[in-house]
Order: sequence, then structure tokens, then C-alpha cells
Amino acid sequence: VMLYHGVSDDGSYHVGAVLLDLKNPLKILGRTDRPILDPVMPYEKTGVVQNVVFPCGAVLREKTLFVYYGAADKVIGVATMPISELLKVLIADSN
Repeated sequence: VMLYHGVSDDGSYHVGAVLLDLKNPLKILGRTDRPILDPVMPYEKTGVVQNVVFPCGAVLREKTLFVYYGAADKVIGVATMPISELLKVLIADSN
């Protein structure tokens, strides 16, 4: 699983994910069709740069993915989700 950020037409930064093949990471097996993290909190919407979330790192602990992210180029946050939920979306999007 690789996390990335992208910019929407309105200039907001969002986080998405792709599932890469273990043997050939150039091969994309699945990709989220919608962001998995959007700027919605006040500290994500207001800061040095408005409406920004971007992944800085991720840790898988047991079955929970912890995503550490920058927000509005001012603060750092952490978001969590069950890895099974992310994989379910990535695998469904690959079919």
C-alpha cells in the first residue's frame, strides 16, 4: 500500500492510496477512486496553505493503519483506519 497526495480542481489537497504488486511495484493492482482523507477540520482548512492534508508517514500496528499527515502546512495530525477497510476498497477498485 502506498499513500499519496493530490490536488483537486479547487486547489484542496487530499490523500489517496494505491495497492502495488509485491514482486513488481511498478504494477498497480488497485487505486482508491475517492480520497481516503480530506481537509475537513479547522486546523486542516486554515493555516499557511488552506485546505491541505498530505501524508508524511504511516505505521501498521496490529490491524490498524496510522497515517501521520501535515495539515494546512502548519500542524501534523494522525488519522487511523482498519487496514482491512482500506484493502477492501483497494481490491474492489481493482476489479
